[in-house]
Amino acid sequence: MPYLLVCIYVKNYTLYMQSASLHSRAQRAASIFQTLGITQTEIATSLGASQGQVSRILRGHNLRASRLFEEVCLLAERHSQGVTAEAVCQNSELIEALRETWDGTSIHARALATVIRSLSSLSSPVPSTLDRKE
Repeated sequence: MPYLLVCIYVKNYTLYMQSASLHSRAQRAASIFQTLGITQTEIATSLGASQGQVSRILRGHNLRASRLFEEVCLLAERHSQGVTAEAVCQNSELIEALRETWDGTSIHARALATVIRSLSSLSSPVPSTLDRKE
């Protein structure tokens, strides 16, 4: 029975830490957007979401690791000082893609990095008001 209690405790602690991390990222994103004068409507338009969805994320209500949550946080980070290593590590879709494609060699790592960097020219257009804030 003590083993079961330890497992439950560890699981609950892990969930708590994940929730705290999500809340911290959402608060940081909200602060960045506020500092830069970027509105929730502008954010929503650039991401193809509703203003209400963006508001829920930035207020930290009922947070879960979703694609939109990632997009909102990454947009804030890009407008701040670029994407953080932590954000990259927390992006499970990106990490899984790397696991599936990278053969582990430094040559292949450089090739994948080149391909990823070349994709920056394909990023979706954002409203002109967001472009002026950078």
